[in-house]
Order: sequence, then structure tokens, then C-alpha cells
Amino acid sequence: MTYEDAKADAKEGMRNAENKAKETWRKADGDESVSDKVANAGDDVRDAIGNAGDEIRRDASHMDDPVEKRPV
Repeated sequence: MTYEDAKADAKEGMRNAENKAKETWRKADGDESVSDKVANAGDDVRDAIGNAGDEIRRDASHMDDPVEKRPV
């Protein structure tokens, strides 16, 4: 596991934890409104885009490696 891999994994874990905390906070009043659902969907999309960006960055960091040493 390279530094980029570890960093991307840590960032993904932080995003997931933050997203779960926000969802729990929004449900704390016992009622999940439409705005809460929209906010949760927005958080999910933002996290997915962030994770995709990290994955692209992770794959790009291996572009200068010899072909036989690139991760599959």
C-alpha cells in the first residue's frame, strides 16, 4: 500500500463517518423532512465525487511505474 492509497482510504473513512454523523443529527428530532433527505442525498453525491477523485489520483500516481509493477 502506497502513501496515496493510505491517504485515500483515510479520507474515504472520514467522509463516511462525517456523513453518518450528519444523517444521525438530522434524524435527532424524530422526523426526517424532505429537506433532510435532500441534504443527505447531496452529502452522498459530494462524498461519491470526492472518493472518485481520490481513486483517479491514486491510479494516476502509478502511471510512472513500470508496467509490470503497476497494481491491478
